[in-house]
Amino acid sequence: MKWKCIIVGAVVFYVVSFILGMVTGPLIHEGVLKEAYVANSEFWRPELNQVPPDMGALMPMWIAFGLILSVVVAWLYCSCRCGEGPGWKRGLRFGLGLGIFVCAVLLTYSGVFNLPYKIWHFWMAEAVVMYAVCGAAMGWAVAKWGGD
Repeated sequence: MKWKCIIVGAVVFYVVSFILGMVTGPLIHEGVLKEAYVANSEFWRPELNQVPPDMGALMPMWIAFGLILSVVVAWLYCSCRCGEGPGWKRGLRFGLGLGIFVCAVLLTYSGVFNLPYKIWHFWMAEAVVMYAVCGAAMGWAVAKWGGD
C-alpha cells in the first residue's frame, strides 16, 4: 500500500472539502435550503435546532467523520487511479464517479426519509461538485507529492 499517496490524498481532500464547505454552507445550507430545514426540523440533531444552532458541539464529530471519509476516499483513489492523463484529470474523473455514486445512495435514502425533494436535489448537486473539485485537487497533489 502506498501510504504517502493515501496521506497526501486524504489531507488535500479534507482541506479542499473544508474550504468548499465554507462556501456551500452559507450558500446552500444557510441560504437556499434554510426554510426547508426549518420546516423539517424534526430530522436534525437537537444541537442544530437550538437558537442559535450549537455548531461547536457537533464540530468534533464532523471533523472526525470528515477525516475518516477523506482517508477512505484517498485509499480508494490510490487503489484505482482512474485511467490515463494528468493527476488532476484522473482525480476529477474519480471524484465525478464518487459524486454520482453518492447521488445514487441519496436516492435510496429519499425512499426512506420524507424530506422535500428540494433538499435531496441540492445535496446531490453539492456532492457532485464537491467530490469533483476535491477529487481533482487530490489527484493533482498525489501526482505531485504522493509518489504517483
